[in-house]
Amino acid sequence: MGPLLLLTSTLLSSYFHAGRTVNTQKLFTIRDITLSIEPSINVTRNTNVTLRCKAVVSSSGQEALSREYTIYKDGNTVYTKTSSTSEDLLYPLSEARVSNTGKYKCKINIEGKNMTSGVKKLTVTGLSKPVLSLNKDMVSEGEEIKATCTADGETGSIFFYFYEDSKEIQEKQVNSNQAEAKLRITSVGIHKIHCAYTVLITPDSFKSEKSSAVIVSVKELPITPVLEIFPQSKIYEGDQLDFLCTVRNVPQHPEGKLYLSQGNQLLSSGDTKVNHSMVALAKDPGEFECRFEMGDVTKFVLKMVPVTELFSVPTFTMSPAEVFQKEDMTLTCKSESFASERLRREELTYTLDPPENLLTRKGPGVFHGKALQYDFNYTCVAQARGIVKHSETLTVRPKVSVSIPKISVVGKAVLGQPLKILCQSDSGSLPINYTLLREYDELSTTIVKQPFQQAFFTVTITKPDEITKYMCEAKNNHKEAPLSKRLNATVIVPLTHPIMTVIPNPEISEGDHLYLICGVAGTPPVTFKWYRVGYEQPLNTTTSNKNNTAYQVPKVSKQDSGTYYCEAFNHANNVVISDEVNIQVRLAFWKKVVIGAFCLLAVSVLVVVSVLCFISKRGKREAAAELSVKPSSPKSDDSLTVNLTHDTEVYKAATVRVNRAAVSVWSERPPEAANDEESSMVSKEPDVEYTEVVHPRPVDPARVPLRKGTDTVYSELQNSPHGAADHHDYGSVEYAELNSEHPETNHYRPEVNGHQELPAPVD
Repeated sequence: MGPLLLLTSTLLSSYFHAGRTVNTQKLFTIRDITLSIEPSINVTRNTNVTLRCKAVVSSSGQEALSREYTIYKDGNTVYTKTSSTSEDLLYPLSEARVSNTGKYKCKINIEGKNMTSGVKKLTVTGLSKPVLSLNKDMVSEGEEIKATCTADGETGSIFFYFYEDSKEIQEKQVNSNQAEAKLRITSVGIHKIHCAYTVLITPDSFKSEKSSAVIVSVKELPITPVLEIFPQSKIYEGDQLDFLCTVRNVPQHPEGKLYLSQGNQLLSSGDTKVNHSMVALAKDPGEFECRFEMGDVTKFVLKMVPVTELFSVPTFTMSPAEVFQKEDMTLTCKSESFASERLRREELTYTLDPPENLLTRKGPGVFHGKALQYDFNYTCVAQARGIVKHSETLTVRPKVSVSIPKISVVGKAVLGQPLKILCQSDSGSLPINYTLLREYDELSTTIVKQPFQQAFFTVTITKPDEITKYMCEAKNNHKEAPLSKRLNATVIVPLTHPIMTVIPNPEISEGDHLYLICGVAGTPPVTFKWYRVGYEQPLNTTTSNKNNTAYQVPKVSKQDSGTYYCEAFNHANNVVISDEVNIQVRLAFWKKVVIGAFCLLAVSVLVVVSVLCFISKRGKREAAAELSVKPSSPKSDDSLTVNLTHDTEVYKAATVRVNRAAVSVWSERPPEAANDEESSMVSKEPDVEYTEVVHPRPVDPARVPLRKGTDTVYSELQNSPHGAADHHDYGSVEYAELNSEHPETNHYRPEVNGHQELPAPVD
């Protein structure tokens, strides 16, 4: 039980201790932090400035929180303080200086929580006047001076500048307000020394005013260099010259050095004395210098040594001034002047350089030979008493004879337009004179002076064969002036008005081939274009080496009807247009035949229909006539024999006529052909046969009484009762025809269906 109780007690103790720890933790939040600069963000030098950092913190407990404040200037930490109070942090800047200028911010840290204020910039203006002090105010030239420049009360990175008579002679950078410099003043006289400084505050800088000037007196040292030259009288080329360079009034232990020079060339040097010998040359600079240098002190002396030429530099000339390849030439080398008191002309010799020049000496300085075929450099060398002088290099450029020129046309030769002609030689030295000739008559001349220049001439020709009359001549001051061949070029004749021919003709049938031939006069090749009015794009484009060509429209149709024209142009670039041609496409022959056949067929059909209709109507008439003559009832023997005593000839005649009329009525003429005269004749004919053959009978109620003439037939047809439809119509038609065809014939009614015969005649 003991260990168990001990463990329980320990756990409980730990629990209560943890609970107390949790309860002792404080809750807080940093609400805001600000930085202010007092009394202002812009102050002057020596002003007491205070940076105030104020933080607003909210917490749950009464105990103060531990706060860590940090002040930054331009991103660098300048001050850190830990405080347990809620009071503002104050950072003082006593007697502010320009070096305090910068951007400040404040940061607070409470138990790991941070907050930073905004940035405030402090600007401090005004610098103290520097003070300059020297250890000596009187020195000898080259003596060292110690100068001290002080910027009272300033801090930071400072650049100090030292001036001699407003000229900056030294610069020093230090991190203090004082700088020392060692100065050497080399020029003799009174000098003013002053200093100034600049405080560097990245990225700005502030410069102070200049210090008060300090006067320094510099005395000249008595050191004197001496230069002696022998001989001292007139000196000629080739004479021996001796030089002696020394120095006087030098201190006992000099640290200097002597230098002897001629122009930029150092001849010799030494400590206290310099000797030098040389041959006098007129071409060299005649100025010599003896210089002594000791520290920063320099003393020198200059002397001019005039040297008289023994002979002048030779001149080199060529005769003639221009020479052609392999032509004779003469080179002359000569010194225009020489010192006759020292030198005889015979002592002066001339040679050529290089020696292997293939020229022959013809006298002193005269050389003769033939020009080479290429450029060559010659130099003349004159010698006398050891003096050698070279002339300037003479470059002989033998001229090349101009070759036979070539004459050609630039671009195109168009009749009646300006023609540009080029005359050019393949070889020949410039300048070259090119002359244009027309049948050996000079027209104009052009001088070609530059390598890429060309000779152009402009003419105008009016006939194609006129172009062969032109030639050109080339000349470059040589004896010969070669002549070119005659100008040979194709002359382009502009096109004339084109003519468009239509084959077979402008009126063409469908399905035929149409050819539109466009012909023009002018120089081929010619480009032809065919157009149809109303269409922007050409129908066809052809380039031909002939003056005419054709455009074919195979198997034309009605849609090909329209207005056509052609256009032509050649290298003369003149576009000509033909007159417009109207093409009419007619109906094809086979279509005409088909249409005619259809028309004939339609007419035939109409005729057949008409005939059939007529036949049908005639049949109906005959049936109506037959019905009209048919007896209404059987006749008694008495009625049939009443008129037997009538002449039998009359009966026969009537019978024959009726039969003839029945047989021939359609072959002779149709019933409608009966005219009014025939009708009148019928009406005048006595009706003897009818009264004798047919006696009056009782009226049949089923029939209408018969009457003579065609009207009776039609009246019977019109007024027949409904039952009459069973009778044949052709009987009435035949009756009507018989009555109209033969008016003299008696009308009777033969019985068609019953085949009733007439009574036999009585003798």
